[in-house]
Amino acid sequence: MMQKNLNLTKDQEDVLFSGATEAPGSGKLLHNNENGIYSCANCGSELFMSDTKFDSGSGWPSFYKPKESDAVVLIKDSSLGMERVEAVCKTCGGHLGHVFDDAYDQPSGQRYCINSLSLSFKKDAKDKA
Repeated sequence: MMQKNLNLTKDQEDVLFSGATEAPGSGKLLHNNENGIYSCANCGSELFMSDTKFDSGSGWPSFYKPKESDAVVLIKDSSLGMERVEAVCKTCGGHLGHVFDDAYDQPSGQRYCINSLSLSFKKDAKDKA
């Protein structure tokens, strides 16, 4: 059983621990264009760098690769009657979203489609006024 951060909202718990998905277009980090690091909202592990974030038009924050190759664990997901790849935090096992091989215009060709509710964002110190 993963350790839960006691400061999470009910919606964050639903995503991270029950595999829920936030409504498309609703995430607070969807349109964030600041430089910094996206971390797991539950355990704080650094997951994605802002320079790998792109607008996929999907309605969720999208990244073409994790910060470190082993920061995110990929798991086969056959739920909802389809084959997908679930992305989870390596450190706490929290559900982040899914990965798709349809980002043809990105360096990796992959789209890590991640729920804003599963992330926290820390702006680069050099960008702070």
